[in-house]
Amino acid sequence: MLKRVALATLATAVLAAGAGALFVRGRLQAASDVVSIATLPGYQDAALLARAWALPVARHYQNPPVSQTNPSACGPTSLANVLRSKGHPEATAELVHAQGCVAGYCVGGVSLSGLAAAAQASDPGAKVTVLRGLSLEQFRDELTHANDESRRYVINFHRGLLFGKGGGHHSPIGGYLADLDLVFVLDVNRSFGPWLVPTERLYRAMDSVDSSTGLERGLLRIE
Repeated sequence: MLKRVALATLATAVLAAGAGALFVRGRLQAASDVVSIATLPGYQDAALLARAWALPVARHYQNPPVSQTNPSACGPTSLANVLRSKGHPEATAELVHAQGCVAGYCVGGVSLSGLAAAAQASDPGAKVTVLRGLSLEQFRDELTHANDESRRYVINFHRGLLFGKGGGHHSPIGGYLADLDLVFVLDVNRSFGPWLVPTERLYRAMDSVDSSTGLERGLLRIE
């Protein structure tokens, strides 16, 4: 009897997830708890975006960044933008050789580990590090280096935890406004465009599990 009740409870939770609830490290978060990032101060405030584009690393990126041409290509497109920011204007998602991707189409998308391998193959001289399981304090500390011109970051996060819709996504980080604790994300989805977000909210969207791998999402650091 207890097993039946437990299974019924689990089934209810799964149905709720299908209706808009989200799993975060095994915890169910109701869709009603997800606040659209677009309602937050500074999300796409023109003055703040101008400040963000003037940051040391952001200045190396194309404004606007190259956008993904299909829903599966956010990872390779993010790397193409990173490569362009490092002096390779010819870089495109089609030229980034990620596992499972052909001509810019990636069946099932690209995991953070897969993106790390593609980053290393695209820039053999770089030091590529996958950062998972960070605490909020460690994440914020990492962001203090996001304006270091010798580094680039790509973040893997769950879009639904920010915008109330969408799934896993990759985008470069263009910099960090430390005085306001805002992260500048160069969203490669043209419908969203670059935006600013409080560090803690972005952390919560990153601090989730990629259902395709069972691994936590995180940051890609390229030095």
